[in-house]
Amino acid sequence: MKELRLMKGNEALAEAAIRAGADAYFGYPITPQSEVIEYLMAENPAERTGMVVLQAESELAAINMVYGAAGCGKKAMTSSSSPGISLKMEGISYIAGAELPCLIVNVVRGGPGLGTIQPSQSDYFQAVKGGGHGDYKLIVLAPATVQETVDYVKLGFDLAFKYRNPVMILSDGIIGQMMEKVELFEQQARSTEEPEWATVGKKPGRDHVIVTSLQLQSEEQEKVNLRLQAKYREIEKNEVRYETIMTEDAEYLFVAFGSAARITRKAMEMARAKGIKVGLLRPQTLFPYPYEAINKLADQVKGILTVEMNAGQMVEDVRLAVNGKVKVEHFGRFGGMIPNPDEILNALEQKIIGG
Repeated sequence: MKELRLMKGNEALAEAAIRAGADAYFGYPITPQSEVIEYLMAENPAERTGMVVLQAESELAAINMVYGAAGCGKKAMTSSSSPGISLKMEGISYIAGAELPCLIVNVVRGGPGLGTIQPSQSDYFQAVKGGGHGDYKLIVLAPATVQETVDYVKLGFDLAFKYRNPVMILSDGIIGQMMEKVELFEQQARSTEEPEWATVGKKPGRDHVIVTSLQLQSEEQEKVNLRLQAKYREIEKNEVRYETIMTEDAEYLFVAFGSAARITRKAMEMARAKGIKVGLLRPQTLFPYPYEAINKLADQVKGILTVEMNAGQMVEDVRLAVNGKVKVEHFGRFGGMIPNPDEILNALEQKIIGG
């Protein structure tokens, strides 16, 4: 049976990892995501499922432990917050280049640099546009609730293994620290299957498998890149996820993701109360991005405002989607500041309706 609990976002995520049958978690404490590893250590999932939980000596060590476990065909994950994710970027690129599945969680805080421990969405570019070196993509899931955080752990592992690709859950300090009612899925057993691509040694009926992202010959490296790009196009075709709210009669449109979308929904309700017909599109996947859905809505509305807790990052993808059909503007608070519904409504009236 499913279980109903009141849980903090980070702790719910950790519980979901255990229930998803994860084989291993490798991480390192950093605010505002430290509850993930704290919960896993306190819960002792080794006794429940055999899951390994290890605090590495650094973020670099943690992501390379994920690399090793993923190479063995295991369900491996890590979590961190903005500066810690930056330290993991080389390893993430290696994992993407080696076409290995894993789950990475970023509970975003304000930057740049060490920044603040307050919530932000300023890692959008890092998550969606690569972050590390080379032409690679992560599948990026953007939860707006603690329930979605739980659901995206299971979905993230499924997508990672389906496409042999790293998946990132892009959370933030609001979602990680807030408490909400969640419905936890039933415990899944850890898999005993050995994928054909896993490095499990030479056995009867199979040869050694070499996992690498190194190709010294340019022609061979190009073949790898072409295969990766074909995979990303397949992901774009099959895995776009988004939510639309009151867009049927909308004359204006908000686009927001994650916790910013929750605040924007209140601004939408306030605007509707004033007679302003505005709807909301919330991307649930940031890669693949719902370009087509936004493009279609651009045929209907007079203008679009993106609301982000950053200086303006996702707005570039919205402008690409709209392709000049209507005006697109950005409103954001950054450095750890959180917008309020009044500010968002005021931005809509000034930048879009009266702009």
